Amino acid sequence: MLVFGDHRLDVPTADQLRVNSNTESIRSEISGRLGIEDHLIHSPDGSAYNVHIGHALPLCLQRQTEIDDSGRLFHRQAEHEVFTALKNSLPYFLGAAGPEQAACKQQLLTTTRRLAALRRTFDQARRQASSSTTVRTALVRLAHQAGLIAELPASLQPADLETLLHTALETPAHIPTPRGEPGLADRLSAERRTLTHDLGEIDDALRLLDLWAQQTVDLTGQLHTQRSRLTPLGVLATRDDGHDTCPLCTQELPEADPAVSALSQLARELEQELTDLDALAPAREQRRRTLTAEREQLVRRVRENAGAEQALRDNNRVLRRAQDQREQQALVRGRILQALHQPAADDTVDLSALRREITRLEEHRRDLQHHVDQDDIAAETEIRLGEIARNMTAWARELGLEHADTADDVRISPTTLNVVVRTSGRRIPLDQIGSADNWIGYHLVAHLALHLYFVEQQRPVPHFIMFDQPSQAFFPEEHVHDAATLEDADWQAVRAYYHLMHKVVTQAEGHLQVIATDHAHLVSTPWFRDAVVANWRDGDALIQASWLAH
Repeated sequence: MLVFGDHRLDVPTADQLRVNSNTESIRSEISGRLGIEDHLIHSPDGSAYNVHIGHALPLCLQRQTEIDDSGRLFHRQAEHEVFTALKNSLPYFLGAAGPEQAACKQQLLTTTRRLAALRRTFDQARRQASSSTTVRTALVRLAHQAGLIAELPASLQPADLETLLHTALETPAHIPTPRGEPGLADRLSAERRTLTHDLGEIDDALRLLDLWAQQTVDLTGQLHTQRSRLTPLGVLATRDDGHDTCPLCTQELPEADPAVSALSQLARELEQELTDLDALAPAREQRRRTLTAEREQLVRRVRENAGAEQALRDNNRVLRRAQDQREQQALVRGRILQALHQPAADDTVDLSALRREITRLEEHRRDLQHHVDQDDIAAETEIRLGEIARNMTAWARELGLEHADTADDVRISPTTLNVVVRTSGRRIPLDQIGSADNWIGYHLVAHLALHLYFVEQQRPVPHFIMFDQPSQAFFPEEHVHDAATLEDADWQAVRAYYHLMHKVVTQAEGHLQVIATDHAHLVSTPWFRDAVVANWRDGDALIQASWLAH
């Protein structure tokens, strides 16, 4: 619920509560009334958001578990998103960064991204142009090898590539293709088998003739041997004198001898066989001549068949080469069509225009970078934190905090968002300083100095800071601690805390409100008594018990 008014505005009762707004509207309204400008913050992760009251409130609250935290200075700083938002928004709340710097920085970021994108586009277009030229050059050479382009110029220029490729597409294929007779291979193969078979039969017949001739020679020799035995020295008579005449001397035998007749008969038979064998020789030789002539004719036909088959194989090779060439031409034509259908890089992207735009953006980016460098937000933040550090250092010494007496300065680190004590020898972060009283003391001086700076510089931060239990390091128990009844070193430290708060509020001339909820009670200090708004004891509390019944 959002209600406007002045100091006379009362808190609405329960029956008056109405939903008339939402979180975003309330946040925007309060931010505007505080004077928070439209300051856009860009995170390293790429997200962007405007500064609002939600970023300022962690600077104004310190709950009990935070005021003595040695590792963190601000409210909810342990949460990553809050920590990041605090780091990003603190320069704005300090006055080190404003909408002008943010706008210039955003313009620099946008220009840088645009420049990077243009460079990527330029590099891609240049690679595409180079790749396109390379591909088209290779296709022209392939087309020449495939017979689609008759001659190539001595030097291939990119401007000539498309014309040559179109020429390759339009050139008709002149591939001489020899004609083959259907079934010729089968016929030649069958003929070869027949001729080989016939040649084998003739060779077998010739071998038989040779064997016959050899056997005839052997038999003739044997017959002549036997004959020579019957006609030693040529004295065996060839006439038939009967079996009563001696075949050696041709004289009459006293008695007829049948062996003589038998020898004569054997001699005649031998002569007849020799005569018969001699008579067969001409026929055998004639058959040999006939078979030899037939064999020569078959051999000639076998050679002719082999030549025909070789010619057929050569013809088939020519056919295959022609087919391969046709396929190669078809493949090259297909690749040429694909390449021509893809526009060249220069047809879609003007590299010269891209180069000019990149040059212009580089100059613009240098100008923006110069302005951003002049408005060094980090350096300006350190300067303002240095001003705050003067009060922090002086007040830390007043409270007697550890290392404060030897410190060159006590300041807030914009990187860690914690207190750092810098001495001549080293840099001491708060988490390396011991004891809760020091942690609370440094929290107090840091927040009081920071808020006094906000007030003096009229920065758009709520002018209040709330501390919960600043005396907890000395009085952790929940019972009344009254400086009037007990005075010791702990009370002196607590009194110093509250005196510092009072001094800062006085110095702020009413523009800063410090709210503390604590057990300690400086009853003997008039300004403290006057500042007490409520003393919640014995059942009296911020949340009334009667509320719980409702």
